Amino acid sequence: MSKLRQTIYDSAKSHFQGHIDKHRANVEILLENPVGTGEGAGDILEEIEKEIAEIADYDDKLAMLEKYFK
Repeated sequence: MSKLRQTIYDSAKSHFQGHIDKHRANVEILLENPVGTGEGAGDILEEIEKEIAEIADYDDKLAMLEKYFK
């Protein structure tokens, strides 16, 4: 693998992992401190669902990067 290709691959991997980490942190915050949103429990669950959907999206992207371009 060329140095440039490896650099771009590593950057993409870090990018996807960074988004996963960010959305995981958001879920942890919502689970630990649900009053932080100032809204009802239904809204908190909706927010958690949105965050998990984002995690799933970036996890899929990371898996595809590793599967097809490693």
